[in-house]
Amino acid sequence: MVKSFIEARNIILNHASPLESESVDLARLVRRVLGKAVCAPVDLPRWDNSEMDGFAVQAADCQLLAQLKVTDYIPAGATADGVKVEPGTAVRIMTGAPVPTGCDAIVPIENTDGGRTTVTLHQAVQRGDFIRFRGSDIAKGEILLPAGKVLRPADINLLAAFSLTAAQVIRRPTVAILSTGDELVAPGEPLGAGKIVDSNAYSLAAAVSEIGAIPQILGIAQDDRESLRKKISAGLKADLFITSAGVSAGDRDLVREILEQSGVHQLFWKVAIKPGGPTAFGLNGDKPVFSVPGNPVSSMIAFEELIRPALLTMMGHKEVFRPQVTARVKGDLRNETNKTRFLRVKVKKTADGLVAESAGDQNTGILSTMIRANGIAILPADQTEIAAGEQVDIQLLNGVDQ
Repeated sequence: MVKSFIEARNIILNHASPLESESVDLARLVRRVLGKAVCAPVDLPRWDNSEMDGFAVQAADCQLLAQLKVTDYIPAGATADGVKVEPGTAVRIMTGAPVPTGCDAIVPIENTDGGRTTVTLHQAVQRGDFIRFRGSDIAKGEILLPAGKVLRPADINLLAAFSLTAAQVIRRPTVAILSTGDELVAPGEPLGAGKIVDSNAYSLAAAVSEIGAIPQILGIAQDDRESLRKKISAGLKADLFITSAGVSAGDRDLVREILEQSGVHQLFWKVAIKPGGPTAFGLNGDKPVFSVPGNPVSSMIAFEELIRPALLTMMGHKEVFRPQVTARVKGDLRNETNKTRFLRVKVKKTADGLVAESAGDQNTGILSTMIRANGIAILPADQTEIAAGEQVDIQLLNGVDQ
């Protein structure tokens, strides 16, 4: 039975779950997803320290034009052991240096005459001014970063600030990619009569890499059982397996046959979408296995709409779908099928809002429109046309043109 787009995607996502966690060092954590919450091992700051270059003082002494005797100096990186601020005195201090005993405020150097033996204040001071108090940023035991957070450079800065050298993050899935067909040759090989360059494997591998998973290109399997059996056996060792071509109506149905013999339980074959309709999905144990059509655009749309969300889920992401916007269409967009239609469009920002127009020929063999498109317009199965000037839902592939 043919599945609707939403049915197919739900079946896939119901069988996708985050992989186990692994420890990864700081330098390789960006864009990874935390598998375990990180709690602060100590207070941050770890001691009361100066927020500015200036003078450590007692606020009660510090009226406008007050003069204080400078008794000591605490540079950054030093301790304040044995240093004390007595009434009527000041201690010269640098940013980040520990606040000495008796100090309850810092006067920034620009608010003074900068004196070395005595210092004159050009501004009154309040208790607590320019002191970063112990634990004022983050207290010991507080959750620094929750499980499921996608780590950004600022998060890694925070981990490093606590002297943490690694974190537990969801493991990156390996994704095996197998192209099938006697007509295929690898890029760079001689093109004989009737031969086609296998470009799908590389676009799929790039799409896998783009979201942080690990592609494994297995090469090309010929249209015979032994070649397919050997390659499929290798592919099933990965965390997720994608085969390309050999699943459309009229194709020699060897791919699904060998997958079944290799222990893959098929959950559906064919989805009411265009492009990408002949996509199949199954499980080898709990391992997702996809078979996508061989047309370049079909394989990329099938990845975008069905495989990419599953992979992101396996990597621990909560947001697994592309950003979606509405835009006014510049020309009519038609859906001559009774399927969910994905049209490649160019989206531009205008004074009147977002405007979308077709990126060109929507034939599944036309790769140039995929290159020109920065969005995918979604036409529901029950909608035959969106007329010029009407609104359409669009998944953004990259930035909107100005």
